[in-house]
Amino acid sequence: MAKYEVIKFGNKLLREKAVEVKEVNDEIRQLAKDMLESMRAKDGIGLAAEQIGRNERICVIDVPKKYSCGMSMPLVLINPKIEDGEGELYEQEGCLSFPEIYVKVKRLKKVTASYTDLDGECRTITAEGLLSRAIQHELDHLNAVLLVDHMTPVQKVANAGKLKRLKRAR
Repeated sequence: MAKYEVIKFGNKLLREKAVEVKEVNDEIRQLAKDMLESMRAKDGIGLAAEQIGRNERICVIDVPKKYSCGMSMPLVLINPKIEDGEGELYEQEGCLSFPEIYVKVKRLKKVTASYTDLDGECRTITAEGLLSRAIQHELDHLNAVLLVDHMTPVQKVANAGKLKRLKRAR
């Protein structure tokens, strides 16, 4: 059972920038565990703290092994930052805060990101494909950037009804 409910588009908490985690302690480790549980309950592959109404700069990612770029899953990224990126991909993307909405989004093909792990160690990851996309998507959430912000005017019009329903239902 999920500890947290994933908040939906229209909730003002999604527009708040995350605050840096000063110390990796038991509270942060429990938050990460609860976030993973909440994400898996919704069949997601990524979740940022803002999506559960928290403001810590932390996100969790769990992509299938074939997309993991050799990284052990799940990943917990504390205070993540993209250090470098290259190439472009324009692929379909969804979001737990935008249920039933999928749009093509332009992302970097490959990213190198730095973060702190649950042991308080600084790490660097280089990712491509789905893992790269997930990292960029979750970092967007931490910076108060939403899927709708990546939509073209045509995509916004095509999804206008669903977006309005989400805003009303929040």
